[in-house]
Amino acid sequence: MAQLWNVLKGDMSWWDPAPLSRRSGTIQAVQRRRLRMRPGLTCLWAISGRDRLDFDTWMKLDMQYIDNWSLALDWKIILRTVPKC
Repeated sequence: MAQLWNVLKGDMSWWDPAPLSRRSGTIQAVQRRRLRMRPGLTCLWAISGRDRLDFDTWMKLDMQYIDNWSLALDWKIILRTVPKC
């Protein structure tokens, strides 16, 4: 519920890269663009395996989202998130 409140306040978005966790690895220079994005409630990582994915795959998916963002991609993420809830 707190995350929904953060979305309504504008601190988070509905979708974007997931916030980094304590298990996060080392951020490489090319991935620093990711840190400029507001964290989101759902993302490609969330619909692609979450905790089964290693850190490098997580960062690759986040960079893929940033580099290929489109409204269609956001809808794809939303539609694939709902069944996982």
